[in-house]
Amino acid sequence: MAAGGTASALWSAKQQPSAAPEEQVTEPVEVEVPATTGPPTRTPDQRVSRDQERPELDPEVEVQAGDTFEAAPIATEPRFLTEDLNLWTGPGEDTTLLTVLDFGSKVQVTGRVVDGYAQIVHNDKLRWVNAEYLSKTKPEEDTDSGGGGDTGGLSTAACASGSDVESGLVENAIAVHRAVCAEFPEITSYYGLRPGDDGEHGTGQAIDIMITDSATGDAIAEFVQDNYSALGVSEIIWSQQIWTVERSSEGWRWMEDRGSDTANHYDHVHVTVY
Repeated sequence: MAAGGTASALWSAKQQPSAAPEEQVTEPVEVEVPATTGPPTRTPDQRVSRDQERPELDPEVEVQAGDTFEAAPIATEPRFLTEDLNLWTGPGEDTTLLTVLDFGSKVQVTGRVVDGYAQIVHNDKLRWVNAEYLSKTKPEEDTDSGGGGDTGGLSTAACASGSDVESGLVENAIAVHRAVCAEFPEITSYYGLRPGDDGEHGTGQAIDIMITDSATGDAIAEFVQDNYSALGVSEIIWSQQIWTVERSSEGWRWMEDRGSDTANHYDHVHVTVY
C-alpha cells in the first residue's frame, strides 16, 4: 500500500501485459501488367458463330469392303465380265467369297486395283473381282467354246449306285454326283456331307469321288473341269493340284505336301461347288 492509501499494481517485466498490436493500413499498389503476345481479342462483330455454315470437306472414300459398309457416292465406270467371276469382300482369296457373277454381267468399277483384284460397287457395297476378266465391251457368247456351260449330255438322273451320298448336299453337289456317276459308272464310292467339318464338306458344298487308278482320276477331273459352269463348280483338287474358276487362267497349281495319299488327293477327286 502506498502512502496516501492509493493502491497501485506492480508487474514484473514478465508479468506486464503487452500492448495490442497497432493495425497497419496497407495502401493498394498499382502493378503494371506486361502486354501479352497472344492473338488479339475479337469484337463481337468479328467472332465466328458456330451456327454459320462452314465449307464442306471432301469425304474420304473407304477402300475396303465390309458387310455393314455402304459405298459412298464415287465415280465409277462400267465393265463387263468375260468369265463367271467370284465376288469377294476384299482383294484376294483369303477374304470371304460372297457369290458368283455370271459371264457377261455389267459391273461398276471404281478404278482401284490391288494385287490383281478390281474394286467394284455391288448392291451399294464395295466388293472385289479378278481384274483380268473385265472388259470395256460386252463379250459375245461363244457356243463353240470347250469351257463348259453346255448342259447337253449331262445326266440328272439318280445314280444306279444309290443316292445316299446326296443327303445334305446342295443342289450343285448333287448335280456333280449324278453327272459323274452317269459318265463313269464304274465309280461307286463317294463321300459328301461331313457334319462338324468347318469347310465345304460341312456345308454340303463338296463331294469326294473315290478312284482306284490315276488315269480314271485324270479323266474325272477333266470332265468336271470341262463342265464347271453347268455344274456350278468353283474348284477341283486332284493329285496334289488345285484348279479354281477364279484363277482358271493359271491352270492347275501345285499344293503343299500334306503327308498322305488321301490328304494330298491322290485317291480321290475333290469337287467344291457354289
